[in-house]
Amino acid sequence: MTTRTRLDLPLLLPTVPDEADRCVARLLDELTERDGVRDAHVIAAMGDEPAKLCVHYDPEKVGLEQIRKAARAAGAALTARFGHLVWQVEGIEQERRARTVGETLCRIEGVFEAQATGSGALRVEFDRSLVDEAEITSALASLGVSCRGSNTRATEASGASPDPVTTPTATPAGKHPHDHAKDAEHSHDHTEGGGHAHGGVFGSNTELYFALISGVALAIGFALSWADAAPEVVSTALYLAAYFFGGFFTVREAIDSLKLRRFEIDTLMLVAAAGAALLGEFAEGALLLFLFSLGHALEHYAMGRAKKAIEALAELAPQTAVVRRGSATEEVPVEALVVGDIVVVKPNERLPADGFVIEGTSSVNQAPVTGESVAVDKQPVEDPAAAAAAADSVAATSRIFAGTINGSGALAIQVTRLASDTTLAKVVKLVSEAETQKSPTQRFTDRFERIFVPVVLGLVVLLLFAWVVIDEPFSASFYRAMAVLVAASPCALAIATPSAVLSGVARAARGGVLVKGGGPLENLGALSAIAFDKTGTLTEGRPRVTDVVAAADATEQELLQTAVAVEALSDHPLAAAIVRDGTERLKGPAAKATDLKSITGRGVEAVVDGQTVHIGRDELFAEAGGEPLPDAVKASADELRSQGRTIMIVRQGARYLGVIGLMDTPRSAAPATTARLRELGITRMIMLSGDATPVAKAVAASVGIEDAWGDLMPEDKVEAIKKLRAAESKVAMVGDGVNDAPALATATVGIAMGAAGSDVALETADVALMADDLSKLPFAVDLSRRTRRIIRQNVFVSMGVVAVLLPATILGLGIGPAVIAHEGSTLIVVFNALRLLAFREVPFAGKPATKERKG
Repeated sequence: MTTRTRLDLPLLLPTVPDEADRCVARLLDELTERDGVRDAHVIAAMGDEPAKLCVHYDPEKVGLEQIRKAARAAGAALTARFGHLVWQVEGIEQERRARTVGETLCRIEGVFEAQATGSGALRVEFDRSLVDEAEITSALASLGVSCRGSNTRATEASGASPDPVTTPTATPAGKHPHDHAKDAEHSHDHTEGGGHAHGGVFGSNTELYFALISGVALAIGFALSWADAAPEVVSTALYLAAYFFGGFFTVREAIDSLKLRRFEIDTLMLVAAAGAALLGEFAEGALLLFLFSLGHALEHYAMGRAKKAIEALAELAPQTAVVRRGSATEEVPVEALVVGDIVVVKPNERLPADGFVIEGTSSVNQAPVTGESVAVDKQPVEDPAAAAAAADSVAATSRIFAGTINGSGALAIQVTRLASDTTLAKVVKLVSEAETQKSPTQRFTDRFERIFVPVVLGLVVLLLFAWVVIDEPFSASFYRAMAVLVAASPCALAIATPSAVLSGVARAARGGVLVKGGGPLENLGALSAIAFDKTGTLTEGRPRVTDVVAAADATEQELLQTAVAVEALSDHPLAAAIVRDGTERLKGPAAKATDLKSITGRGVEAVVDGQTVHIGRDELFAEAGGEPLPDAVKASADELRSQGRTIMIVRQGARYLGVIGLMDTPRSAAPATTARLRELGITRMIMLSGDATPVAKAVAASVGIEDAWGDLMPEDKVEAIKKLRAAESKVAMVGDGVNDAPALATATVGIAMGAAGSDVALETADVALMADDLSKLPFAVDLSRRTRRIIRQNVFVSMGVVAVLLPATILGLGIGPAVIAHEGSTLIVVFNALRLLAFREVPFAGKPATKERKG
């Protein structure tokens, strides 16, 4: 016999980001190896329920308490042993440098994964029993890379701007390995003296200055040589100076690559420049290194612009807050705020913390977090104590986010989250992590480079012996080989995708859309089918009672008294609507109900006046047994369904009291949104609903969606997404990110709405619309499509230039023209990608479709 038990995964592994983390797999392996355990697997998080670990065991061999102790012990051991770092670092300016840093760290024993980006984001997973944070920091220092300081108070004291983007998630042994910077005094500034690696004598712009010095030396040397105004040795000395300054950083990168036994583009450029010098063509070699170093420096500048667009998010929240202590107020750092503090915010100030309004009214500009273009009116909650007990359920009209801007009224805010846990802090953390997630195109270009570079080297070696086959001196064959080496180096290809992805992610974040990496960004731009959840997505999520139809032997008051009594015990949105609207219609008090039981997807059961009451859909009464549904009640229910109502049939004991009809109002933006999506190339849109199919079809038709699937349980929605993926290849699912979490995870791209108010949505979705605004969806799709087009353009330009230059240099094109074309293509792809930062959505000019289309 096998017994099952379920344990909350966050309690066992409190520090892992989600159930996909490697530590979860390690925990499963650890448990399944134990005697008596048949199987162990993870049940994904749903709604407010966290992810759970389900263990199947033989109770004759192992007891329940033993299973629990073993799971807790294994979880604690894994938490103590494995660490994760997510840092922003100085010293990584280009994608090639980032790849070198990542591969160098991966060679350290105990480091399982290390990913870095040209924007300075670094993510490392490591085994604490084999390597510690100090060794990783030391390895970074040997590469000229240092971690940015994250001690906010220290940076304030020095007058520098803090860097809230830094998100340390691992600490030295003995501390909690995933403490997300909750200790404001903790710092990850590991450079000597607390400084940063700025790249050289001119700080972060050293490479640019070196490139310009190289160019000046080259220009003077060439001018003197051309005018014959100085001895040749002077021109040669100037060319050598151009070599030194132009090749300084390239040599460093080439050495690091060779240590990893890998030929990178930097190595190829140095070989070509050295070859030109051996032939006496110092001017062409200097031109090569000058343009190559200038391209590197400008790439650094371009990636820095995109990175600053992301870092600007972190700078939105103020560094101090005015806290009310009794009758007095005092200014404190935001890190010192605790849950329950009362913060006073003056007009036109930025809000320092997440919370809810307890005093005052004002309009708040939430655009920095949610992207909403219109300020939102805020008012106090009715019961601060109740709001504090259920902070995530506070109405949007009272809820406040850190980093938003107060209007003309003064507000008193009760804090509900620490500074490190605010919605803004989580968005910044997730965007920083998204920078390390490579897109499909970037993974392809990385694989292509690893194959292409050795092939180029082989071709160059063959060309060195061209003099054996054709009548030409060795110097001519050598020069041709060096020209081919320059022409075939895929510099532009290395930056083509990362620059576009980083710019796209930054622009999306600025518009209130969180995209978790290049994969979702590219996939969203490629798909042609979107599935929508109905309630709260296409509709307002606030149903209202529209019809009360009593049975022949019952009265409307009797029907409402029973329904309100039972539904008052439930927290379902339909129940809340029945209680709210039903109470208004009642002429007397409701009855008293007890023993509520929820029947998932069907309805509820309770006891009123000693009799069992069932409220729900038709299927509930077939399953519950008892008196069958009368024809008259069924006819009333069918009539209401045909009008797009959600129906609730009420039966007390053996007697049917009647039918209540409810309707969830479609969002006003839904028709225009679906029409705009069609204009963008979304050819198929489907609505998924747990409501009856006629209701689902009626709502779908009202918002311009041609296909609706009703009567779906949560697991049915997952199967529906699987069917759609089989038919359409790539499918997006749009929902609230809570009840729809399994379906969102199954879709190619999961899109959650209203994520600013939901931690679960922020964690589970691939794309999060921070505002509860459906009209943001076309913006996200349009930006993703534009990003995908720019990525394709960049890849085409970078590979096209190589395809043209390669035969041209073989046929006699010199190193100089090849260098100019080669480095020019690099600048083209970088500045093409930067256009995404200025992306503006094209206004929809069409007419929304509000009825079901035929054919």
